[in-house]
Amino acid sequence: MTAPAARNVPALLMGLREEGFSGTVRLSGSPGGAIHVRNGLVGAIDTPGAPTVTSTLLTSGRIGDEAWLAACAVESDADRLGGQLVSAGLIGAAELEVVCTAAVFDAAFALGLRAPGGWELSDREPALVARPGVEPRQLTEETSRRMTLLSRLWGPPGGLARVRPVAAAGAGTRRPEGALARRHQDVLDHVNGRRTPRDIAFALGRGLYAVMLDLVRMEALGLVQLDSSTTSDGRPSTAPRAPRRETSTETSTETSTETSTETPAPKAAPLPKRRPGGAIPPQDAGQKGG
Repeated sequence: MTAPAARNVPALLMGLREEGFSGTVRLSGSPGGAIHVRNGLVGAIDTPGAPTVTSTLLTSGRIGDEAWLAACAVESDADRLGGQLVSAGLIGAAELEVVCTAAVFDAAFALGLRAPGGWELSDREPALVARPGVEPRQLTEETSRRMTLLSRLWGPPGGLARVRPVAAAGAGTRRPEGALARRHQDVLDHVNGRRTPRDIAFALGRGLYAVMLDLVRMEALGLVQLDSSTTSDGRPSTAPRAPRRETSTETSTETSTETSTETPAPKAAPLPKRRPGGAIPPQDAGQKGG
């Protein structure tokens, strides 16, 4: 399959699934990144827009730096690193699979927040991948569901991603309905009016989507202020805010991959689309074709 044959990234991944393609899709644009495909399934997505599996495991303290480096020294191929982590007793096989799969969904969500770019197909690039991988259709549907939910609860997810939250007055001592949930307290500890949801996610080693969803819930509790007039690019947002609704009782977190039956996914896929004739940065240049 050649790169120009697909109209957008979801369609491209569906085509690669039919072909059983193994390799890497390099994405240009902002934030850009790489989609690692194994036998037609999405095994990993690396993007500056969301924490990777490595970042999640190390930042959260699930695996120590020295133990991680020792495992990497034994197994240099990232595709097989997961097996080494499990055999060394650093993490359970089931837990690793959950973390890897959650990272795929979170990165796909992050890619859908910004303007699309182009793509290039290349040979396999080693990556810590989920086994066996995620079906492209499931990835697209879950990304759409997450976009739809945040749009309903707050407004355009792209606008929310650029907000720099501030703590509400008295948030440090307020405990709605008893003790504040630990994950909310962790987020509140990193809210300072300068960090975006992405910054907070990287600092905590948590998924971007989960952090954004928690910020919306915390705003409803009066713990933070999400001022859409102040965004990370310093320009006011012109996107209208959606009418405030009661905070969803959905329990989806960065480890959830189930599709909600209450919020059907829209048909339009939110992942990046290719711009015909668009320039691709030199660092993303590779051989087209599959």
